[in-house]
Amino acid sequence: MEHKLQEICQAVSLVVVGQERTRDLILAAFLAGGHVLMEDLPGTGKTLMAKTLAKTMDMEFGRVQFTPDLMPSDVTGIHYYNQKAGEFQFKKGPVFSNILLADEINRAAPRTQSSLLEAMEERQVTIDGESWALPDPFFVIATQNPVESAGTFPLPEAQMDRFLMKIGTGLPNREQEKMILRRFAQRQENPYRELKPVCSHQEFIALMRKAEEVYIHPQLLDYVVEIVAATRENKTLDITAGASPRGSLALLRSAKALALVKGREYVTPEEIKELAVPVLAHRLVLPGIYGQNAAPQEIIRRILSQVPVPTEEWDR
Repeated sequence: MEHKLQEICQAVSLVVVGQERTRDLILAAFLAGGHVLMEDLPGTGKTLMAKTLAKTMDMEFGRVQFTPDLMPSDVTGIHYYNQKAGEFQFKKGPVFSNILLADEINRAAPRTQSSLLEAMEERQVTIDGESWALPDPFFVIATQNPVESAGTFPLPEAQMDRFLMKIGTGLPNREQEKMILRRFAQRQENPYRELKPVCSHQEFIALMRKAEEVYIHPQLLDYVVEIVAATRENKTLDITAGASPRGSLALLRSAKALALVKGREYVTPEEIKELAVPVLAHRLVLPGIYGQNAAPQEIIRRILSQVPVPTEEWDR
């Protein structure tokens, strides 16, 4: 079954150039049953990555372009009166998909942003007092632009905590950019159009169960706890509020999933260290918004340098 993950990675690489780490992190987040917030400049392949992953796994893809005038019903759906049937019927919104791309999520008003909270946490939406279950699996990939703040509404801490990871795609190097130019020079030869599914969504659900079974040594559980506890107890770092137990659980599940993506059935300290920043940094609450002494990513890196790494044979 694990070979399916390698087939997904290979298929994504046929379309998306130079985003191997981003691809692996998103796959790990999906395997762990979580959602991803991607923060990077426009044109760096965020949408293409989401669409490509959905296509390779034969999942239904939905997209919402968030704008200030977007209403919650534009995301979740609405009851309307069907004159032919003589009754009210429910028209499902784009949230009823396996992978939902919430593009520029911070451009929508808080009321609309909050329409995703129930969907992300409980895999359902409640409309006019009636609850509707979302497809299984259900993942959200939200994007936001880090350099443009005009007309945006920052995501509150409660909503940020719903995202398993916050990652950036980064810019390609010169060789990768030349490869992009060659690959997408002809609009009629877009490799995305030729992409075929390599994994059914039922097979991916089986992989999610497999990720839960990945072994983690008790000393590495202690390592996870020590890292998260340092975000709450370290007096030398300027942190208003550290990561919650949800952050600990997110780091554990992500580490198991990333180990599976790398072809192993046990976790090593490298997975935990690699995931600490994308899983924990956005969960920190720092004093003030502007002029802070250190970015949350740098604080997590500093904690990693302070917490001793256990040494052991990590397989069973």
